[in-house]
Amino acid sequence: MNRVLGDWRAVTVLLGPALLVYSLIMLVPIFWSLGYTVFEGNPIIGFTFVGWDNLLALFTDPKVADALMFTIKYALVLTVGQVLAGYGLSLLYVFWLKKASGLIRTLVFFPVVLPTVAVALLFQALFAIAPQIGPVNSLLNLMGLDSIDWFASGATAFWVIIIMDIWRSMGFYAVLLYAGLVDIPEELFESARIDGASGWRLVRHIVIPLSLPVLFSSIIFSINGTLKVFDSVLALTSGGPGNTTTPLTLYMYQTSFTYGEYGYGSSIALMLTILCLLVTIFIFRSSRRDLTKG
Repeated sequence: MNRVLGDWRAVTVLLGPALLVYSLIMLVPIFWSLGYTVFEGNPIIGFTFVGWDNLLALFTDPKVADALMFTIKYALVLTVGQVLAGYGLSLLYVFWLKKASGLIRTLVFFPVVLPTVAVALLFQALFAIAPQIGPVNSLLNLMGLDSIDWFASGATAFWVIIIMDIWRSMGFYAVLLYAGLVDIPEELFESARIDGASGWRLVRHIVIPLSLPVLFSSIIFSINGTLKVFDSVLALTSGGPGNTTTPLTLYMYQTSFTYGEYGYGSSIALMLTILCLLVTIFIFRSSRRDLTKG
């Protein structure tokens, strides 16, 4: 093996095809998009060099500010919801359902594989007010409350998106965190129970500290995915009403492919990339400090 790895021709044959495909699919589009940031226009009308104008326009565009605030708010709320729901389910699997959790894990995981459009249509029907009142508004009427047009306001539409995406994703994070919990040696739980730890004390002092690595991995995975949200918002609200539920990804898509401003759209994409990178570095360094202290 050392002789093979020491031969540059063998290394080229083994890694070359994979690196070529990766470069064509990932690296070339990245640098191509970076090049667009200093131009305005599109392939139909042509491109004009504008230098830093696109990047400077990001700081004065109110739609960018609104989309950025929605993206950050969505990412924070959904990350907390996804990870907490997934962690709660994983604790349920490990400590209460135990070997009988297989069927429940499958049922809870099922929404993960459903098409986004199908899930969005389902939640539109659940929260509908017209032409037929949905189950949620019917329940409000039974409680003596007025029906709510959930998609007429950005505030209520935001929470419908959050509920939908937590329901869709909690099964995935439950399985991910469950895999981390089952790796904790059973002897530690037995020793803790002998010492009188049970319930919340057992979770707080044994389970949470030992599951921090997979917990931080879940947080990084979740927040990077939520910062790049696109399909669920497009399918459920299309960014409306107005632009109140428009994230950076959707605004980038509209700018590039609806209005034909490739340069400005690429600048928004660059902004989102930097945001994801900074958040990942912050969480990674925080997790390393916490794990070192532990």
